[in-house]
Amino acid sequence: MSELLTRRALNRATLDRQLLLRRAKMSALDAVEHLGGLQAQAPFPPYFGLWTRLHGFQPEQLSQLILDRAVVRIVLMRGTVHLVTAGDALAWRPLVQPIMTRDLSFNTQHTPHLAGLDVEEVAAMARKLLDERQYTNAELGAALGERWPGRATSALAHVARGLLPLVQVPPRGIWGKSGQPAYATAETWLGRPLAEPDPDRMMLRYLKAFGPASVLDAQAWAGLTRLGEVFERLRPSLRTFRDENGRELFDLPDAPRPDPETPAPPRLLGPFDQMILSYADRTRVLDDAYRKLVITQNGLVKGTVLVDGAIRGQWNITRNRDTATLVVTQFLPLTKKDTAALASAATRLLNFAEPGATHDIRFI
Repeated sequence: MSELLTRRALNRATLDRQLLLRRAKMSALDAVEHLGGLQAQAPFPPYFGLWTRLHGFQPEQLSQLILDRAVVRIVLMRGTVHLVTAGDALAWRPLVQPIMTRDLSFNTQHTPHLAGLDVEEVAAMARKLLDERQYTNAELGAALGERWPGRATSALAHVARGLLPLVQVPPRGIWGKSGQPAYATAETWLGRPLAEPDPDRMMLRYLKAFGPASVLDAQAWAGLTRLGEVFERLRPSLRTFRDENGRELFDLPDAPRPDPETPAPPRLLGPFDQMILSYADRTRVLDDAYRKLVITQNGLVKGTVLVDGAIRGQWNITRNRDTATLVVTQFLPLTKKDTAALASAATRLLNFAEPGATHDIRFI
């Protein structure tokens, strides 16, 4: 029978893979690759994700990587925007195409406007336009609307998003900058073609960043189905475990699995942190009782508080004129030691996020 991994053992393994047991001394580029990308539905969560994981991280380090085209913002896993290395963008975008294709058939907002339309022809026209210059979503829809008058321009732009590997180009995602996303194709922006689909390699990368994990966990991370076939091919090269509910877990043979009693310092995780979103069974870090307090009905994921490796609260920064206030909302009483550690982390986070403001920290 496979070795049992308790919930606490899974927690410590996950924290180690996600650079949350101790801050890592690695470059921002290496961290983005190691973590399997960072959730980036909003422009700035990746900066908070690296701040809490890396020694001495500064926003300009990631901004420069975006400007240098070493990392890109692109729709990938689960059909959501991620910030990944250029190589991962080219390798993984073909693998998630089934998500995008399925959305074109079932999207309640756009699908009714696509009836009878040759979507491949729309995508070809969109690629031709994007080969000439970058477009915002509204601009691309309007340009396509000239060829297909009477069609909803937002739906035409949605076709391009679904069938083309579109990256969001700067200044989108640059620290302190704002504005609507503008798009280029990955091939044009990165000067390289998409890679041949390799789901086996993608799942090995998932285990490196998030293992040990079940097939259902991997499917929740990727947004793909039938990954059991992939894990069966990989089984001879992997180790298997079982969790407290008897579920089979896969892992890389030499991956770190720390002692369950390894200390886990209190941490402030940024909004949309990928550790919360990358498992079907999130109880290794998030109790079911707190799930609705962290993930809203419309899919927003709040900044969270880790205490002893588990989510025990949330945080938010508000700005009122010259004062930035960070409020920690506790889900249960915290010890004086943990509160002091979180207050120290909150001070550092305000220095990082709001360096020009007067700072206030509150616990409720």
